[in-house]
Amino acid sequence: MATKNTKLTRILSIDGGGIRGILPGQILVALEEKLQKLDNNKDARIADYFDLIAGTSTGGILACMYLSPSEDNPDRPRFTAKRAVELYLDRGDEIFDISFWQKVRSGGGITDEKYSEKEIEEALDDYLGDLLLSDLLKPCLVTSYDIKNRKGHFFRSHKAKEYQSYNFKVKEAARATSAAPTYFEVARVKSEDNMIYPLIDGGVFVNNPALCAYSEARSIRFDEYREKPKAANMLILSLGTGGTDKKYEYKKAKDWGAVQWIVPIIDIMMSGVADTVHYQLKQIYDAVGKKDQYLRISPELFTADSGMDNASAKNLDALKADGKKNATLSEKDLDKFARMLIANK
Repeated sequence: MATKNTKLTRILSIDGGGIRGILPGQILVALEEKLQKLDNNKDARIADYFDLIAGTSTGGILACMYLSPSEDNPDRPRFTAKRAVELYLDRGDEIFDISFWQKVRSGGGITDEKYSEKEIEEALDDYLGDLLLSDLLKPCLVTSYDIKNRKGHFFRSHKAKEYQSYNFKVKEAARATSAAPTYFEVARVKSEDNMIYPLIDGGVFVNNPALCAYSEARSIRFDEYREKPKAANMLILSLGTGGTDKKYEYKKAKDWGAVQWIVPIIDIMMSGVADTVHYQLKQIYDAVGKKDQYLRISPELFTADSGMDNASAKNLDALKADGKKNATLSEKDLDKFARMLIANK
């Protein structure tokens, strides 16, 4: 008779935040290096230590990259954590490049999307090619929102392995989850059974997908020796993308109309959702007496600008430096969590 598997189900969740995805990306570079050292395995990758990876927007792109299989060995991850974050460092300035005519035509994102989708689609194609969700190495949950059917749309690789209706090209899932209103055009994606969905950034309703990841994990039997996990059986690492120090004064805001509220409301909505989800999960883990099994790291911005689309060379360098500094400041927590990840491998 097979022995029951009592190991914890390990979940990684990454928030949305545009170019600020560099912050959690750098924290995961540090975590991967720590795992390699502690587990005495120089080839260890982030995907080896998590059973489910969830992400919204920039976090969804990272999730897809960590779980992409190698072309040479489909059982191994294609990207190191360092290589994954290089998508932003190498291509960010192109993705968030706005031509003079686009600036005039869009009114800075008021009358049309602020940026052309061409560069982000080219970058995703270069990194992810024609991979399908069903090709991904582990279960994933990537969020988006269906504007036609008015409901959340979740890309799930574990469902894609069973049903064509859940299977999409990975680059299309990454494009959909990052289709932030006012920044990029709505994504139009097609499943393997030829159903078409008009999708936007999941950040409009779930910028911090950690609670969604928790809920999804409750429905998955990760192996035949393990029951569907409850909170006490999960180990969750939730990474933010750095808050904003932007404050809105009453004297100015009280007279705003629809146009003036567009950018602030997106900013407020995204940060508010992230904080609420953290509070809810903290209460869940306090209630089951497993505080150590939930770790939320909300990076600080020390020198970088908080703009989701500030991809100037100066700000890219600042985001990278801030990401490394946050990893150093969180070293004790990361070390403890890394040991727990290894113990439950």
